[in-house]
Amino acid sequence: MNSAKKPTRAILVGYLDSFRLEEAKSLVESADYTISKVYTQKYLNHSQYGLGSGKAEEIKEFVKEANETRKDDKDRKAKIDLIVVDEHLTSKQMHNVSKLTGVRVIDRERLILDIFYSRATTTEAKLQIQLAEVQYEMPRVRENAKLTSGGERAGKGGMGEYSVDVKFRDLKRRMGFIKEKLEEAKSKRDLYHQQRLKTRMPVVSLVGYTSAGKTTLFNLLTAENKEISASLFTTLSTTTRSLMIDQNMTVLLTDTVGFISRLPTYMIDAFKSTLEESLAADLILLLVDSSEELDDIRIKYVSCWDVLKELKVDAAKVLVLLTKHDGADAQKIDTIAGELQIPNSLAISSKSGYGISRLKQTIGQRIRTGARAIAAEHVRTG
Repeated sequence: MNSAKKPTRAILVGYLDSFRLEEAKSLVESADYTISKVYTQKYLNHSQYGLGSGKAEEIKEFVKEANETRKDDKDRKAKIDLIVVDEHLTSKQMHNVSKLTGVRVIDRERLILDIFYSRATTTEAKLQIQLAEVQYEMPRVRENAKLTSGGERAGKGGMGEYSVDVKFRDLKRRMGFIKEKLEEAKSKRDLYHQQRLKTRMPVVSLVGYTSAGKTTLFNLLTAENKEISASLFTTLSTTTRSLMIDQNMTVLLTDTVGFISRLPTYMIDAFKSTLEESLAADLILLLVDSSEELDDIRIKYVSCWDVLKELKVDAAKVLVLLTKHDGADAQKIDTIAGELQIPNSLAISSKSGYGISRLKQTIGQRIRTGARAIAAEHVRTG
C-alpha cells in the first residue's frame, strides 16, 4: 500500500508579465502545490471573479474535464484541487470562482500566508504569522458572513445575535493578545540590544529579496548550517551569530526574512519588530542576485528599497552585494552596477568564495568609519 501523500494539484491564474508569472509559479511550488495548468490575463481586477468572465468559464470547463470520473482513470492524476489567483481577491470574488468551478480558490495573500505557516519554526515567527492572518481575515468578516448565510442580513433578523460583530470582536481580541506577546518578545530583544551596546559589539544584517543567497552567505561566514533552498521564504526567523572580521574585530551577523514584490503592508507590519531590530544594525548588506535577468534584478532591487524606505532605513548604512558572481561575467556585473546606479557595490560568490576576503575587509572599514563618525558627533555635541 502506497502511503505517499497525494500532491495538491493547482491551476495558477497569473499576469501576462513574465516576472510576475515566474514569481507566482515559484510561490505556488514553494507551497508544495503541483501546477497542472497556467492561465494568464493582462488584468486581474474584474469585479465578479477578479479574472475575466470568459477566462473563468474556460477554467470551469478545464476543471470539469479534469475532474470528471473516468473508468480508465484509476488514480485520477489530473484531478484539480485548487485554483490560485496571483492577486488580492475579495471573499465574494473567491466565492464566485469557487462556486463556478467547484474547486477551492485562494489569492496571492492567502498563498503567502500558507507558505509562512509551513516555514515558521520559532514562537515569535508563528505569532507574527498569526497577526498577519488576523489582519487578512478582519476586512473579510462581514462579506464571509453574508456569503455563508445566503445573503441574509447580519444581526437579529438574520444570523443570530450579531454573529458578525462577535466574530469581529473575537479577531480584535486575538490581535490584542498576539500584539502583547510580540511586545514581550520585543522587550527581550531590546534588553539584548542594550547588553550589546554595553559590549560595543557591532551588528551587521543581511537583507534582500527572497532567494538572493542570504542564508548561503550567512552559513559561509559563520560556519553555520541553516537550511537553504530554492523555495521562497526558507528563512522566516531572525538568526544571529558572531563573525570574526580580523584579530581586532568581531561582529554579530544577522540573517532574516527575505523581501518580495507586492507584499501587503500588513504583512510587513507583522514582521516589523524583527525587521526593525535587524535594520537598526551598524551595517546592512543588501544582497542582489547578479545571475538573473537584468529586468528581474531591477524589479527586485526596487522592491527591496521600497521596504527599506518604508522602515526608514538610513541609506548610508547600506552596502550592496552582487551575489552569485559565478553565474555572471564581469561585464554583466558592471552593467548591473551602472543600470541600478550603485556607486560602491561588491561582487561576491558564496559558492566559489570569490570576493569574501574583500567583503570582510570592507565590513571592517565601514564599521570603523561609522564608529569614528559617531565619536566625532559626540565630541561636536559635547
